[in-house]
Amino acid sequence: MTSSPRPLRGRRLSRAIVLALAPIIVPQTVKLRRVVPLLPEPPQPWEGGGGTDPIRLLVLGDSLAVGVGVDDAADGLAGCLAAELTAATGRPVRWRARGRNGATARDVIRDHLDDALAEPTDVVVISLGANDSMQIRSHRAFRRDITRILRAVFSAHPEAIVLMSALPAFHRFGLLPEPLRTTLALHAQSLEVSARRAFERFPRAHMTPPLPPYGPDHFATDDFHASASGNIEWAQFIVDDAVAHGIAARIPA
Repeated sequence: MTSSPRPLRGRRLSRAIVLALAPIIVPQTVKLRRVVPLLPEPPQPWEGGGGTDPIRLLVLGDSLAVGVGVDDAADGLAGCLAAELTAATGRPVRWRARGRNGATARDVIRDHLDDALAEPTDVVVISLGANDSMQIRSHRAFRRDITRILRAVFSAHPEAIVLMSALPAFHRFGLLPEPLRTTLALHAQSLEVSARRAFERFPRAHMTPPLPPYGPDHFATDDFHASASGNIEWAQFIVDDAVAHGIAARIPA
């Protein structure tokens, strides 16, 4: 019981540091948006796969979820997760991706959640937090939104499992200048702690640990979003972690 105040202070401190450095990092962010290539979302439809009695996979969230950084949605995170789930379970997968580039958790709730959950779903993979970090949203707001998403998923699909990837490791993003890189990394870590607290309340939900060091081809041409290789890294890690923790065995038959 005595360990709880320390993470709370850390979360408050992360946002305080970011706000204190705002006169420096806001201009850095504006400049970054001017010089980083604006990669488009891949063409729709963001869905594929199928077969007899498939696992029905929904990938929900931000640019990683919808495949920014690749030319074909099948090479995005959803398509790569489908391939990894088939390899792990021996079952075909019907996959779809919903969300948009730049989405925060609040955006997903407002614009995408109801439609995304209207179709039958066995596995939901959430990719959120990067944009919440860059918008310096509070850890309370982020935890509230993640909790709301989890409640909505399990209300619509009680037997589904929900996985969430760890937030991006901004300290590994070489294109980010200092102090923007370190402050974003610190704030992302604080939001991740809050998301993990939300996930602990739901027995059929699991959040991955941080991804190991990125491979040499992890980033797309903008040095920010995941490439096809990066999506394979994410997908392998998410599925391997779900298998190791026994979560994959709970996918509805």
